[in-house]
Amino acid sequence: MATEAKYSIIREVGRGSYGVVYEAIVNQTRSQVAVKRMHCNVPENVELALQEFWALQSIQRQHKNVIQLEECILQNGQVFQPISHHRYRKSDDHLLLIETCLKGRRCMDPKSACFLWFVMEFCDGGNMNEYLLSRSPDAQLNHSFMRQLSSAVAFLHRNQIVHRDLKSDNILISHRRGSPIVKVADFGLSKVCQGKGNVNQHRFSSACGSNFYMAPEVWEGHYTAKADIFALGIIFWAMVERITFRDRDTEKELLGTYICQGKELIPLGEALLENPNMKLKIPLKSKRSMPDDLCELLRDMLAFNPKERLDAFQLEVRIRQISYGKKRQRCVS
Repeated sequence: MATEAKYSIIREVGRGSYGVVYEAIVNQTRSQVAVKRMHCNVPENVELALQEFWALQSIQRQHKNVIQLEECILQNGQVFQPISHHRYRKSDDHLLLIETCLKGRRCMDPKSACFLWFVMEFCDGGNMNEYLLSRSPDAQLNHSFMRQLSSAVAFLHRNQIVHRDLKSDNILISHRRGSPIVKVADFGLSKVCQGKGNVNQHRFSSACGSNFYMAPEVWEGHYTAKADIFALGIIFWAMVERITFRDRDTEKELLGTYICQGKELIPLGEALLENPNMKLKIPLKSKRSMPDDLCELLRDMLAFNPKERLDAFQLEVRIRQISYGKKRQRCVS
């Protein structure tokens, strides 16, 4: 990275379809940071990078369970320049990125390497999927994670941000202050809704996200912020009962809830779309795996009809009332 006067990259810690994440240090303070590099070589990648930038810029340093953005650096060829969401600090290159996104065709010089570098807080516990699957089930830890995630998503929705790709791989863990702290990350598919008012009034039409976490209405292409609540319901259920599947592309074991049809695993949202009257068998594995009030909460998070589903603000209140010690045994489908 040509900004070596400020940062030194130590090692690669993650790689996905749209970017590479490195562990780095701030040379002046020797503090750890994570640096995510997104290649802005085609309009689709530019849009993902800018959506992540706009979301993180609008919420940085405001909630302990949302990843913190330290700064964003635009690389165009050999030139590195910090960028800001504020209009008065937009550079010509930044404006060209926005133009690329809006026009759907490349406006930057195709001969120049163009990247956005996101400098963020470093999370030493990896992602939530790896963290939980490397440990024995722990009811109190599950409850802590559910409370933290509910608080984070309510915060995002209050700030008019819909994540649209919540899954255990996109949630990071920090150990720095003793107890594990979850951090919602990966905002490439997020939407910052314009205007004020209830975020649930905004409508989306582009189906996006990861299949096993998508709400039924997302599959249809007509949905609201309540799709984030459905995804959280999938995560919570899988977390408590340790329900996993093997991703075909990466061969990784992932936390996620689904419906079995023979040997085939069907995403729950897709199965509900085919059969809206399907009764969810919660708990799936054992009647001893969760208390009655959590079973009821999951059904309210995973309701087929979004109008009957909890919103983030209702969830934040309900999650505080969930028991997590000794389980009551009357939870049935």
